[in-house]
Amino acid sequence: MKRFLLLLIVAATLSVQAQTPADAKMNAFVTALMKKMTLSEKLGQLNLPSLGDFVTGQASNSDIANKIRQGQIGGLFNIKSVAKIRDVQQVAVEQGRLKIPLLFGMDVIHGYETIFPIPLALSSSWNMKLIERSARIAAIEASADGINWTFSPMVDVARDPRWGRIAEGSGEDPYLGSQIAMAMVHGYQGDDLSKNNTILSCVKHYALYGASESGRDYNTTDMSRIRMYNEYFPPYKAAIDAGVGSVMASFNEVDGIPATGNKWLMTDVLRNQWKFKGLLVSDYTGISEMVNHGMGDATTVATLAMRAGVDMDMVSEYFIKEMPKVLSRGQITLARIDEACRRILEAKYRLGLFEDPYRYCDVQRAKTDVFSVAHRTEARKMAPETFVLLKNQEGLLPLKKSGTIALVGPLADNKENMSGTWSVAAKLDQAISLMAGMKEVAGSTVRLLHARGSNLDYDSSFEDRAGMFGKSLRRDPRPKEVLIQEALAVAAQSDVIVAALGESSEMTGESSSRTDLSIPQAQRDLLEALVKTGKPVVLVLFTGRPLTLPWEAKNVPSILNVWFAGSEAGYAIADVLFGDQYPSGKLTATFPQHVGQVPIYYAAKRTGRPLNGPWFQKFQSNYLDVSNEPLYPFGYGLGYTTFKYGPMKLSATQLKGNQLLTVSVDVQNTGKSEGKEVVQLYIRDVVGSVTRPVKELKGFKKIQLAPNEIRTVTFRITPEELKFYNSDLKFVWEPGEFEIMVGASSDDVQRVTINWQK
Repeated sequence: MKRFLLLLIVAATLSVQAQTPADAKMNAFVTALMKKMTLSEKLGQLNLPSLGDFVTGQASNSDIANKIRQGQIGGLFNIKSVAKIRDVQQVAVEQGRLKIPLLFGMDVIHGYETIFPIPLALSSSWNMKLIERSARIAAIEASADGINWTFSPMVDVARDPRWGRIAEGSGEDPYLGSQIAMAMVHGYQGDDLSKNNTILSCVKHYALYGASESGRDYNTTDMSRIRMYNEYFPPYKAAIDAGVGSVMASFNEVDGIPATGNKWLMTDVLRNQWKFKGLLVSDYTGISEMVNHGMGDATTVATLAMRAGVDMDMVSEYFIKEMPKVLSRGQITLARIDEACRRILEAKYRLGLFEDPYRYCDVQRAKTDVFSVAHRTEARKMAPETFVLLKNQEGLLPLKKSGTIALVGPLADNKENMSGTWSVAAKLDQAISLMAGMKEVAGSTVRLLHARGSNLDYDSSFEDRAGMFGKSLRRDPRPKEVLIQEALAVAAQSDVIVAALGESSEMTGESSSRTDLSIPQAQRDLLEALVKTGKPVVLVLFTGRPLTLPWEAKNVPSILNVWFAGSEAGYAIADVLFGDQYPSGKLTATFPQHVGQVPIYYAAKRTGRPLNGPWFQKFQSNYLDVSNEPLYPFGYGLGYTTFKYGPMKLSATQLKGNQLLTVSVDVQNTGKSEGKEVVQLYIRDVVGSVTRPVKELKGFKKIQLAPNEIRTVTFRITPEELKFYNSDLKFVWEPGEFEIMVGASSDDVQRVTINWQK
């Protein structure tokens, strides 16, 4: 017994010693505050309802205000503007018994009012400084308008482009996704959360949400734990290691239990293995949705979520309603409720809200820091790095600033759809359409003609579903033949045709899954008609996901994938079309030939009957109707110049223990213009105790080269890069042969085999 007490004293002493003075001060403050709180007030901190919009000055008269006064609410989201947020905060800190400030959250996903390219596009830049800067500007703007918490970044690995939320993440690769997760967290939170231009970041959706079966949102996921740890967990853990302040539970189940109520996921992994100490919040109605999952009634699912480790209940209000009876029955402890309450209070403390609850309510900042000219200028400069040039036959792009250009398509003059999905705070009326951008960038030396050519889709009800949230495409009621003939008449007068086609912004994002990944037929018919004219055609492709484009890849001379480029989309696209800027993006999600290949991704496993040699071979792993290859592979992207890779050089091919392997390659710009290239490093573990992927991204560097310039790119590899989770879920590396690969994409690499022993 004495020995046990001694161990407790030592552990407590070490815990105190590990605390920083700032942490000790925070703990003392929160402990003192919690001693004053009733059970009802503690549960109130766990309650996160959505207020929605209201008229300034009415906050104190709302039903929500009464709940705030009574200490029944810990935070709110979906309120926009300093004036409204100040009204609500005033109720909390001037009329509430304990004067506890509120958190104010919003889905600030790829910008606040200044909108940057969608996250899938940002990932295609492979530029971590650019991505971090986009998050930093988003934090500056959101915090200037009263917001102190964003539900971003979304780091779900996604390998099924049918899933609409692939647009909101960083693609298919866990390594690249991890780098982006860290960059985004640093961008939002900065180096000091108490500064009034930083905001609390929330990594989501924990976990495995990007692996929803059939690509259908909110659907079931089911995978082995070894796959979780090796392929889907890394970006979440990277965000935790980067110090993210909060985590959001996902809607899907994990191991047969919804994530929101999964104790193994939320406590064993997140808290105990990864040492996350921040705030854990459910997704929107995530707790109440467990009833539909078949986990029990309101009391049961609230208990499951609380026991699992969820601290804050978004919208369901099950914690505040059900926990008193659960506590009285002994089904949950007061210590667990206190733990959840403490984490929320600590988040508020770190944000400096107890020191100054109005620190995010500076009217002057709201006037100068939001949607500023400087921020919009940066957004315009960033976008070209996200554009992926998929094809450029005979150097059709860039276009000359002369002659006549026909701009055709339903997305040519539609500024509302330029920002893309999850642009909830965007000023859609002040976005820049492609036509407006081309007119300004081209100037008076270009004659620009325009025709709509088609609607988004022949099905008007589909178009309604794809034009929500103020992003209508203003459907043209005329017959399709009339629209196409009008476009052909314009094309006949032109030297070149620019076709602005693809998806509308709300064809991707949450609850926007698709079974057909092709360009809608109405637009495809228009494009075929334009190609038949014999005039050179540039397809400016708007999309939030990989599409199936086999016909386009074969028949259209030039394809520029611009995703959804944000507030300044029209200017940025025009800059690239006319050569004032150049595209330098590379794909972070594989484009399939056919939807039947999905899920398709570069880091696949070899089968026992791999296809060796040409397609088709009976009794080998292939399709009857389509080859195994993607249309455009992970890491692929062209530019306005060309690059030549010299032979790969390795410091050794026989290594032992913790030796450092240096890999270098000379890259030369062999074209006539400046360009940027993403040099990619892949590794394959040839023989393992468990099967290993054919290649895994382990490094990349984006370089800028002038014509004829040569740059030596160097990577350093240690045994850390060789590690993986084995069948015992131990993070190890195993000796033996490894293939080292360097190249311009996952399908364009040179290889050297090495031997590395322990």
